[in-house]
Amino acid sequence: MISKLSVLYVGSLDLDDIGLEGTAPDARRQPPERFAEAYWTARELAQLMEELGFHRLWTAEHHFQREGYEVFPNLILLNTWLATQTQRLEFGCAFNVLPMWHPIRLAEDYAFADIVTGGRVVLGIARGYHSREVESFGAPMLDQEANRALFEEQVELLVKALTEDSFRHDGAHYTVPPRIPYRGYQLEDVSLVPRPLNRPLELWQAISSGRSIAWMVPRGIKGMVTLTGERILDGWLRQFQEEAAAVGRDVALGEDVCVGVGLYLGDSVEQAMREVEPYHDERYKWFSAFGIVRYTDEEGRQWGSPGAPSGSPRIEDGVAQGAWLCGPPEHVAERIRALEERYPGLDQLMLHWPEGMPKAVFFEQLRRFAAEVVPLLPGFAR
Repeated sequence: MISKLSVLYVGSLDLDDIGLEGTAPDARRQPPERFAEAYWTARELAQLMEELGFHRLWTAEHHFQREGYEVFPNLILLNTWLATQTQRLEFGCAFNVLPMWHPIRLAEDYAFADIVTGGRVVLGIARGYHSREVESFGAPMLDQEANRALFEEQVELLVKALTEDSFRHDGAHYTVPPRIPYRGYQLEDVSLVPRPLNRPLELWQAISSGRSIAWMVPRGIKGMVTLTGERILDGWLRQFQEEAAAVGRDVALGEDVCVGVGLYLGDSVEQAMREVEPYHDERYKWFSAFGIVRYTDEEGRQWGSPGAPSGSPRIEDGVAQGAWLCGPPEHVAERIRALEERYPGLDQLMLHWPEGMPKAVFFEQLRRFAAEVVPLLPGFAR
């Protein structure tokens, strides 16, 4: 039963001239002072979420985005600051793009955040998907297998550093410690200083394919699925449960997964769809170029695959696929209860802030959701 509500805010700015006929993403340029707006917005959002009883704010790491869609380069730094501006809200990293980090440096920064926030910062990891970002930091992105090999070794080293009293690592990319003399003895291991105090380690990763699930689950990594069509979502959640059973873990269907949806409340489904449409379209003008449309056609083929639709979906597609919940509060609550019935282990629902949506509009949607939808959900009965 869903009992924890989150929001994903990727650091998008209020944008002008949005929608399918609006300014092309690659033509957008923002002056430096505008990037600062996202930080104050994040603070206001965190404080509002805490007031409304939300569980966790998720943010996303990206670099060089002069277009203004995603402008947070350092989530641990951001979330540690946001924790000082709130009392209870948790902050999730969705996600630290590991190929752009040295894993030990990330482990040290996370351990510091864990200590000073009392465990309110949650670690998330990803391989990345922007070639402009990852390749600029000297890591492979266009070579997907090289990217995967680097990422998987980095995760191994990261987890060792965060969970073991002392560790050593001999891999294709890292040798830690180097085999050198130190103060008269041969250096064989090192210890992370500081180490996180809140155990066990909670580690999250985006689910992007069945292959990622098969790799994540044996390592105890939790998964996030957002703006994904019902058919793909169902397959991934069932595979997650099956992979857990294969390694001896009894996981209820939907357990250890956070599901993210688009949201817009209105007097009717049609009105809500029309009002959210320009924000939905602005989002996919940006993201479709990266192949991130997780919908299927009638034959179950994912968008972008041979024979399936391609390009930017419409809001009608998103609603039909169950990735976007639009309409009156009673209708939205009914759709959420249907998720709970289908996935009895699911306890986390995340609301996705569409890129380009003004702060005032999204904040009003959150307030309406808390006041008019949450009381209709049994997991939040007070």
